[in-house]
Amino acid sequence: MNDLVLAFSRRFARLTTRVVVSHPTLWRLFRRPLRASFNALAPQWHEIVSEEGKLAPLAEALGRLDAPPGRVLDLGTGTGKGAQLVAERFPEADVLGVDLSPGMIEEAARLLPRDLERRVRFQVADASALPLADGAFDLVVLLNMIPFFSELARVTAPGGTVVVAHMSGAETPIWTPPKTLREKLGPLGFDRFEELTAGSGTALLARKAKPE
Repeated sequence: MNDLVLAFSRRFARLTTRVVVSHPTLWRLFRRPLRASFNALAPQWHEIVSEEGKLAPLAEALGRLDAPPGRVLDLGTGTGKGAQLVAERFPEADVLGVDLSPGMIEEAARLLPRDLERRVRFQVADASALPLADGAFDLVVLLNMIPFFSELARVTAPGGTVVVAHMSGAETPIWTPPKTLREKLGPLGFDRFEELTAGSGTALLARKAKPE
């Protein structure tokens, strides 16, 4: 893929994020072209996210969890690099990586180390309407991913944590400001927010309160 096409994909991803975070109902207009864009990126995506320091904010956030998670959802898993990191960090956890792009999921399955095959699986799914049970996950990870807040709240278990990480901070094409994350997640039952910077990126942790 040439630099011009890659630059266009980044601009389109940033526009999509900005619009959809503000107006989630408009996602239907962006879903198909964004899927096509990431299908085209899939063959080279693993190399992009494997650059030194790119996973540092996610790794740092995982070190700040209250307890090791048993069930983990990696939303917008891409080629599965984040899902692998979580599985390696927490050897007792089962990890599900989902992505809108079939091309990304195909690459993720191909690149998955054999020693993780029993605990990590991948599935094509739309993060705005997940085919998953309520409260199914102790940890939900978004690495360079558009947040669909109502679905995040639905699938995160009480007492669970959402981690939103951006590899290049505010320069990440798919980026949501921490202030927006707090404003959107707070009314849905999340609190104890924590922001961090690591490597070239940033992350925010949000814990879902348990019923009293």
